[in-house]
Amino acid sequence: MRKQVRTAPHSARYVAVAEKVNPDVALEVTAALLKVKETATAKFVEAVDMAVVLGIDPRKGDQNVRGITNLPHGTGKSRKVAVLARGDLAAAASVAGADEVGSDELIQKIQGGWRDFDVLLATEEMAPQIGKIGRMLGARTPNKRNGTVTNNIAAAVREIKAATRVEYRADKAGVVHMPLGKVNFTDEQLIENFKAALNALIKAKPQTAKGKYIQTITLSSTMGPGIPVEPTLASKFAA
Repeated sequence: MRKQVRTAPHSARYVAVAEKVNPDVALEVTAALLKVKETATAKFVEAVDMAVVLGIDPRKGDQNVRGITNLPHGTGKSRKVAVLARGDLAAAASVAGADEVGSDELIQKIQGGWRDFDVLLATEEMAPQIGKIGRMLGARTPNKRNGTVTNNIAAAVREIKAATRVEYRADKAGVVHMPLGKVNFTDEQLIENFKAALNALIKAKPQTAKGKYIQTITLSSTMGPGIPVEPTLASKFAA
C-alpha cells in the first residue's frame, strides 16, 4: 500500500489573505503588484518574486533559457561575493567590495569545505582552475554564460553587491523564478524592476521555441499567495 504523505495545513493568516485572490482571474501588472503588497502580512519585510512558465522544451539544449540582467532598483538583498583572481584584477575586485578574493589558496579553501559566499566570480585567467571545484559547487560554479567568468570583475562585483544583478535560469519544467524587490519598494520601483526582468526573458527567447513563449506569469510575496498576471498584456507592458 502506498503511504500517504500529509502536508501541513496553511496558517490562518495565509488562508485569510488567500481569500482576497481569485486564482482564475489574471490581473494587469500594476493591479497584481498592488495585490502582492496587500497580501504580504508577515511580520517581516517580504520579498516580491515572479514565476514565469515558458513555452520551451528544457530537454533540448538549444532551448535552455538562462542569463543575467540588471534590475534598476535592485532586489533589496545584498549578497556575499567571492572572487577567483590574481594581480591587478584581484586588487580591483577588492576595491569594488568583494568579500573574499584569492587564487589557488581560495580554491584550496573551497575544496576544504568553505562556502561562506552567495556568488563566486572568476577571471578568465582562473577559468581553467574551476574544474577543481565544479562538482562541489554545482549551480554556483562560475561560467561565462551567466557572466560569472569575466575580466570586467570590478563591475560584476559592484552589481552583485548592490543587488542589481539577477541571474535567471529555466528549471526542468520550463519555469523561471526571479526576484523583483521587497514589498516596501515603491510601486514605481517594482514596476520598473518587473519590466526589466520580463524584458530580459523575452529577449532570451530561443529561436527554436514554437508557439506561445510567455505562457503564465505569477507574482507573490515570500509568504503570500500567487497572483496571476495576464501574460499578453504584461509582455506588451514590458516591451
